[in-house]
Amino acid sequence: MNAGTEKRVLIVEDDPHIAEGLELNLSLQGYQVKVEQNGIDGLEAWKQWHPHLIVLDLMLPGIDGMRILKSIRLEDERIPILILSAKVDPSDRVDGFADGVDDYMTKPFNLEEFLLRVKRLLTRDQWRREQDGSLTANAGEQRPYSFGANSIDFTSGRAECSAGTIELTEQEIKLLKLFIVNKGKPLSRSTLLEIGWGYSKGTSTRTVDNYIVRFRRYFEKNPKKPIFFKSRRSLGYVFDHE
Repeated sequence: MNAGTEKRVLIVEDDPHIAEGLELNLSLQGYQVKVEQNGIDGLEAWKQWHPHLIVLDLMLPGIDGMRILKSIRLEDERIPILILSAKVDPSDRVDGFADGVDDYMTKPFNLEEFLLRVKRLLTRDQWRREQDGSLTANAGEQRPYSFGANSIDFTSGRAECSAGTIELTEQEIKLLKLFIVNKGKPLSRSTLLEIGWGYSKGTSTRTVDNYIVRFRRYFEKNPKKPIFFKSRRSLGYVFDHE
Protein backbone atom coordinates (compact mmCIF):
# COMPACT_ATOMS: atom_id res chain seq x y z
CA MET A 1 0.00 0.00 0.00
CA ASN A 2 1.30 3.45 -0.88
CA ALA A 3 2.38 5.50 2.13
CA GLY A 4 0.26 8.35 0.80
CA THR A 5 -2.95 6.46 1.67
CA GLU A 6 -2.93 7.92 5.18
CA LYS A 7 -2.80 11.48 3.87
CA ARG A 8 -6.00 13.39 3.15
CA VAL A 9 -5.97 16.06 0.44
CA LEU A 10 -8.85 18.51 0.09
CA ILE A 11 -9.31 20.10 -3.35
CA VAL A 12 -11.43 23.27 -3.53
CA GLU A 13 -11.83 23.86 -7.26
CA ASP A 14 -14.91 24.84 -9.27
CA ASP A 15 -13.66 23.69 -12.69
CA PRO A 16 -14.94 20.07 -12.85
CA HIS A 17 -12.34 18.97 -15.43
CA ILE A 18 -9.40 20.25 -13.39
CA ALA A 19 -10.91 18.87 -10.18
CA GLU A 20 -11.47 15.42 -11.70
CA GLY A 21 -7.93 15.31 -13.07
CA LEU A 22 -6.41 16.31 -9.73
CA GLU A 23 -8.57 13.82 -7.85
CA LEU A 24 -7.59 10.98 -10.18
CA ASN A 25 -3.86 11.67 -10.12
CA LEU A 26 -3.67 12.27 -6.38
CA SER A 27 -5.66 9.07 -5.78
CA LEU A 28 -3.18 7.17 -7.96
CA GLN A 29 -0.44 8.45 -5.65
CA GLY A 30 -2.25 6.82 -2.73
CA TYR A 31 -3.83 9.89 -1.16
CA GLN A 32 -7.39 10.12 0.12
CA VAL A 33 -9.02 12.95 -1.85
CA LYS A 34 -12.14 15.04 -1.33
CA VAL A 35 -13.33 17.63 -3.88
CA GLU A 36 -15.53 20.65 -3.15
CA GLN A 37 -16.61 23.10 -5.84
CA ASN A 38 -17.42 26.21 -3.82
CA GLY A 39 -15.95 28.14 -0.94
CA ILE A 40 -18.67 27.43 1.63
CA ASP A 41 -18.48 23.65 1.17
CA GLY A 42 -14.69 23.87 1.10
CA LEU A 43 -14.59 25.52 4.52
CA GLU A 44 -17.05 22.99 5.91
CA ALA A 45 -14.97 20.09 4.55
CA TRP A 46 -11.84 21.53 6.18
CA LYS A 47 -13.61 21.70 9.55
CA GLN A 48 -15.22 18.25 9.35
CA TRP A 49 -12.76 16.14 7.32
CA HIS A 50 -9.46 17.43 8.82
CA PRO A 51 -7.26 17.17 5.70
CA HIS A 52 -3.47 17.14 5.79
CA LEU A 53 -3.24 19.46 2.77
CA ILE A 54 -5.56 21.86 0.94
CA VAL A 55 -5.32 22.63 -2.79
CA LEU A 56 -7.18 25.90 -3.20
CA ASP A 57 -8.43 27.82 -6.22
CA LEU A 58 -8.90 31.58 -5.75
CA MET A 59 -11.88 32.36 -7.98
CA LEU A 60 -14.65 30.35 -6.35
CA PRO A 61 -18.42 30.75 -5.99
CA GLY A 62 -19.74 31.49 -2.51
CA ILE A 63 -16.55 32.66 -0.82
CA ASP A 64 -13.37 33.35 -2.77
CA GLY A 65 -10.19 31.43 -2.10
CA MET A 66 -8.31 34.30 -0.47
CA ARG A 67 -11.00 34.67 2.18
CA ILE A 68 -10.98 30.93 2.75
CA LEU A 69 -7.22 31.15 3.28
CA LYS A 70 -7.60 33.99 5.79
CA SER A 71 -10.38 32.18 7.63
CA ILE A 72 -8.36 28.99 7.99
CA ARG A 73 -5.25 30.84 9.12
CA LEU A 74 -7.18 32.41 12.00
CA GLU A 75 -7.56 28.91 13.47
CA ASP A 76 -4.75 26.85 11.97
CA GLU A 77 -1.41 28.35 11.00
CA ARG A 78 0.19 25.02 10.15
CA ILE A 79 -1.92 23.07 7.68
CA PRO A 80 -0.20 23.24 4.26
CA ILE A 81 -2.18 25.19 1.66
CA LEU A 82 -1.28 25.22 -2.03
CA ILE A 83 -2.99 27.80 -4.21
CA LEU A 84 -3.68 26.68 -7.77
CA SER A 85 -5.00 29.67 -9.67
CA ALA A 86 -5.33 31.31 -13.06
CA LYS A 87 -4.28 34.59 -11.43
CA VAL A 88 -0.74 35.17 -12.66
CA ASP A 89 -0.10 38.74 -11.51
CA PRO A 90 2.88 38.93 -9.09
CA SER A 91 0.71 40.94 -6.67
CA ASP A 92 -1.64 37.94 -6.34
CA ARG A 93 1.30 35.76 -5.33
CA VAL A 94 2.50 38.38 -2.85
CA ASP A 95 -0.98 38.65 -1.32
CA GLY A 96 -1.21 34.87 -1.05
CA PHE A 97 2.12 34.48 0.72
CA ALA A 98 1.39 37.49 2.95
CA ASP A 99 -1.83 35.78 4.08
CA GLY A 100 -0.13 32.49 4.85
CA VAL A 101 -0.16 30.25 1.77
CA ASP A 102 2.66 27.69 1.62
CA ASP A 103 2.94 27.37 -2.17
CA TYR A 104 1.44 28.99 -5.26
CA MET A 105 1.09 27.52 -8.75
CA THR A 106 -0.54 29.15 -11.76
CA LYS A 107 -2.77 27.54 -14.39
CA PRO A 108 -1.99 25.94 -16.77
CA PHE A 109 0.41 23.85 -14.68
CA ASN A 110 2.70 20.88 -15.07
CA LEU A 111 1.11 17.84 -13.41
CA GLU A 112 4.40 16.19 -12.44
CA GLU A 113 5.59 19.41 -10.80
CA PHE A 114 2.25 19.72 -8.97
CA LEU A 115 2.51 16.18 -7.59
CA LEU A 116 6.09 16.80 -6.44
CA ARG A 117 5.06 19.99 -4.67
CA VAL A 118 2.20 18.17 -2.94
CA LYS A 119 4.56 15.43 -1.81
CA ARG A 120 7.07 17.96 -0.51
CA LEU A 121 4.45 19.93 1.44
CA LEU A 122 3.09 16.77 3.04
CA THR A 123 6.61 15.57 3.93
CA ARG A 124 7.44 18.89 5.59
CA ASP A 125 4.14 18.77 7.47
CA GLN A 126 4.91 15.27 8.73
CA TRP A 127 8.34 16.36 9.98
CA ARG A 128 6.70 19.23 11.85
CA ARG A 129 4.12 16.93 13.43
CA GLU A 130 6.77 14.45 14.52
CA GLN A 131 8.86 17.23 16.02
CA ASP A 132 5.88 18.39 18.03
CA GLY A 133 5.28 14.85 19.22
CA SER A 134 1.57 14.91 18.37
CA LEU A 135 -0.94 16.63 16.17
CA THR A 136 -1.75 19.18 18.83
CA ALA A 137 1.39 19.57 20.91
CA ASN A 138 2.25 23.25 21.22
CA ALA A 139 -0.17 24.09 18.40
CA GLY A 140 -1.35 27.64 18.35
CA GLU A 141 0.69 28.84 21.35
CA GLN A 142 1.06 32.59 21.29
CA ARG A 143 2.31 35.28 23.56
CA PRO A 144 -0.49 37.28 25.24
CA TYR A 145 -1.66 40.26 23.22
CA SER A 146 -2.02 43.50 25.19
CA PHE A 147 -3.74 46.79 24.44
CA GLY A 148 -4.63 49.47 26.96
CA ALA A 149 -5.32 47.73 30.28
CA ASN A 150 -6.39 44.57 28.47
CA SER A 151 -4.53 41.33 27.81
CA ILE A 152 -5.67 38.36 25.72
CA ASP A 153 -4.10 34.92 26.16
CA PHE A 154 -5.06 33.02 23.00
CA THR A 155 -3.54 29.80 24.32
CA SER A 156 -5.77 29.61 27.39
CA GLY A 157 -8.68 31.48 25.81
CA ARG A 158 -8.85 33.98 28.66
CA ALA A 159 -8.79 37.76 28.67
CA GLU A 160 -7.92 40.10 31.51
CA CYS A 161 -9.85 43.28 30.94
CA SER A 162 -11.99 46.03 32.37
CA ALA A 163 -14.75 43.51 33.06
CA GLY A 164 -12.37 41.20 34.93
CA THR A 165 -11.31 37.74 33.73
CA ILE A 166 -13.29 36.60 30.70
CA GLU A 167 -13.48 33.08 29.30
CA LEU A 168 -13.61 33.71 25.56
CA THR A 169 -15.61 31.53 23.19
CA GLU A 170 -14.03 29.97 20.12
CA GLN A 171 -15.82 32.43 17.85
CA GLU A 172 -14.79 35.40 19.98
CA ILE A 173 -11.16 34.30 19.74
CA LYS A 174 -11.38 33.92 15.98
CA LEU A 175 -12.95 37.35 15.53
CA LEU A 176 -10.44 39.02 17.86
CA LYS A 177 -7.58 37.50 15.87
CA LEU A 178 -9.12 38.84 12.69
CA PHE A 179 -9.28 42.36 14.13
CA ILE A 180 -5.73 42.18 15.49
CA VAL A 181 -4.29 40.93 12.19
CA ASN A 182 -6.02 43.86 10.48
CA LYS A 183 -5.18 46.45 13.18
CA GLY A 184 -6.03 49.94 11.96
CA LYS A 185 -7.84 48.66 8.88
CA PRO A 186 -11.64 49.07 8.60
CA LEU A 187 -13.43 45.75 8.08
CA SER A 188 -16.90 45.64 6.56
CA ARG A 189 -19.63 43.44 7.99
CA SER A 190 -19.54 41.27 4.87
CA THR A 191 -15.78 40.75 5.22
CA LEU A 192 -16.12 39.86 8.89
CA LEU A 193 -18.94 37.43 8.13
CA GLU A 194 -17.16 35.75 5.21
CA ILE A 195 -13.79 35.33 6.95
CA GLY A 196 -14.99 35.02 10.53
CA TRP A 197 -17.98 32.77 9.96
CA GLY A 198 -17.67 31.49 6.42
CA TYR A 199 -20.90 33.12 5.29
CA SER A 200 -21.45 33.73 1.61
CA LYS A 201 -21.80 37.20 0.15
CA GLY A 202 -25.21 38.75 0.59
CA THR A 203 -25.97 37.10 3.92
CA SER A 204 -27.96 39.51 6.09
CA THR A 205 -27.31 39.30 9.80
CA ARG A 206 -26.61 41.50 12.81
CA THR A 207 -24.33 38.90 14.32
CA VAL A 208 -21.24 41.08 13.87
CA ASP A 209 -22.89 44.01 15.65
CA ASN A 210 -23.71 41.80 18.62
CA TYR A 211 -20.09 40.70 18.93
CA ILE A 212 -18.87 44.29 18.76
CA VAL A 213 -21.23 45.19 21.61
CA ARG A 214 -19.79 42.28 23.56
CA PHE A 215 -16.16 43.33 22.88
CA ARG A 216 -16.88 46.88 23.94
CA ARG A 217 -18.39 45.61 27.17
CA TYR A 218 -15.29 43.49 27.78
CA PHE A 219 -12.48 45.83 26.75
CA GLU A 220 -13.67 49.44 26.81
CA LYS A 221 -13.70 51.57 29.98
CA ASN A 222 -16.76 53.32 28.54
CA PRO A 223 -18.55 51.06 26.03
CA LYS A 224 -20.59 54.02 24.79
CA LYS A 225 -17.40 55.89 23.85
CA PRO A 226 -15.12 53.14 22.49
CA ILE A 227 -11.45 53.84 21.81
CA PHE A 228 -10.44 50.35 20.59
CA PHE A 229 -13.42 48.91 18.69
CA LYS A 230 -14.75 51.82 16.66
CA SER A 231 -17.48 52.16 14.06
CA ARG A 232 -16.67 53.65 10.67
CA ARG A 233 -19.71 55.01 8.89
CA SER A 234 -20.40 53.06 5.66
CA LEU A 235 -17.15 51.10 6.15
CA GLY A 236 -17.77 48.82 9.13
CA TYR A 237 -15.58 48.46 12.21
CA VAL A 238 -11.93 49.08 12.99
CA PHE A 239 -9.75 47.91 15.88
CA ASP A 240 -6.85 50.19 16.75
CA HIS A 241 -4.59 51.24 19.60
CA GLU A 242 -1.21 52.86 20.02
